[in-house]
Amino acid sequence: MKKLKLGTSGLEVSEVSLGCMRIGGMENSSLDNLIKTSFDAGIDFYDHADIYGGSKCEEVFASSVSRLGINRHDLVLQSKCGIRQGYFDFSKEHILGSVDRILSRLKTEYLDILLLHRPDTLIEPEEVAEAFNELHDGGKVRNFGVSNFNPGQIELLQASLPMKLQANQLQLSVTNTGMIDRGITANTKFPNSIDHDGGILDYCRLKKITIQAWSPFQFGFFEGVFIDNPKFPELNKVLDDLSETYGVTKTGLAIAWIQRHPAKIQSVLGTTTASRVLEVVEACKIDLSRPHWYEIYRAAGNVLP
Repeated sequence: MKKLKLGTSGLEVSEVSLGCMRIGGMENSSLDNLIKTSFDAGIDFYDHADIYGGSKCEEVFASSVSRLGINRHDLVLQSKCGIRQGYFDFSKEHILGSVDRILSRLKTEYLDILLLHRPDTLIEPEEVAEAFNELHDGGKVRNFGVSNFNPGQIELLQASLPMKLQANQLQLSVTNTGMIDRGITANTKFPNSIDHDGGILDYCRLKKITIQAWSPFQFGFFEGVFIDNPKFPELNKVLDDLSETYGVTKTGLAIAWIQRHPAKIQSVLGTTTASRVLEVVEACKIDLSRPHWYEIYRAAGNVLP
């Protein structure tokens, strides 16, 4: 598994992360197989959030790691906080309390990185800075980042922080390409030239903030997967053809397409199937050509000016 640098943190992490949003209800044997397969294949980065599985996902992950005898120092653990029932909360009290509960569930003394989950419009950056400082100085969190933030929101928060934000987790897949579209169709009247995110792709590259792609197999907003979906016949035909060319699966190609982008994006796999993890790991070894990258992009319904 290739490594990438997480922002400017000094951490070198697997270019693919295992997202743990759906592991809460898995049987122990299946969960152990998933984590062992991922870890043995070189995936050392595991993505959590305090709301995943009603907080159960962090607990079962910790139990599995214990059963497998994996050393904590061989893992990079990330979790997120800030989403509450019906609202968002970036208050100091909530951030500090959330992290203590996360650490307890994960049975660890520290997080390698904490993300603020979704923008809280009532954010008071100075209050967040107090929380981050306390967490960092106390050794509970080593690095910080955000999720689903635009450039202005990052700048507003960063202005009050003594530490640099290292990551921004954003939705990206072959069929959710807004951050790419607006750049390709700049200076046109094509619908996908509309800027919905403030140029977040170029901004993160300039600021050396690692983009983490969530839901890399999904279309829409959790509407389903595009692979083998009859709604995307042209895309699946191209993926079928190229899977033969490269000797990898369509699932693997979907990740290889993201990893081919020079922004050095980290894909977050939400799968609970160990064999699918191996498909992705195998596909990460290929170097998708420029013509084939654009062929997949166009097959998903995107236009080139």
